[in-house]
Amino acid sequence: MTTVRTPADWPVTEEEARAVQDRLRARVVLDEAGPPPGTGRVTGVDVAYDDERDVVAAAAVVLDAATLDVVAEATAVGRVSFPYVPGLLAFREIPTVLAALDALPCPPGLVVCDGYGRAHPRRFGLASHLGVLTGLPTIGVAKNPFAFTHEEPDTSRGSTSPLLDGREEIGRALRTRDAVKPVFVSVGHRMSLDNACAHTLTLTPTYRLPETTRKADTLCRRALAGAAAV
Repeated sequence: MTTVRTPADWPVTEEEARAVQDRLRARVVLDEAGPPPGTGRVTGVDVAYDDERDVVAAAAVVLDAATLDVVAEATAVGRVSFPYVPGLLAFREIPTVLAALDALPCPPGLVVCDGYGRAHPRRFGLASHLGVLTGLPTIGVAKNPFAFTHEEPDTSRGSTSPLLDGREEIGRALRTRDAVKPVFVSVGHRMSLDNACAHTLTLTPTYRLPETTRKADTLCRRALAGAAAV
């Protein structure tokens, strides 16, 4: 497990964080399809908090994209690096998530975040932020639609409906199991929305949430429980 210190130049105010988002958002790549589903490696990242100790743990779990077997995993813990502000949650998590990715013994391939990419009020959620900083293809698969609107997809697995901000499609509601609540998929970086949805279906052979998210969630909670003072 890696112990993380907040970078010295990390934003400390909302204004500074929004300025970083504005600067980095211009670097998001939206004209690449991304790797084909079921090929190479795919990595899930997730975080867990201990509010009493002001500690955050992050996990990165690498899967073989064809078999969904675990290839490698790594964790990191650190102090929460930014106060809770809706729309700026990435600034609480990025240093620890980056440390977990850096600790992996192999390249992560596609990174799947438990959260948002372009489906974000400023079009720059955790998946986009992480993609720009690492250069990796990223997608966000969230459990709820944030504040955006959508029609319910058909009840069959694989059905989708647009996730809308006004008339702009910023993601999709995707049914990963028959007659089960959808997940909400958005592009992070270097990935098309069609491909992001295809990857999500490949990663959900049994459950509603991607295997990347399920395994990373279990690992980061275990890391948090075992973390000493940081």
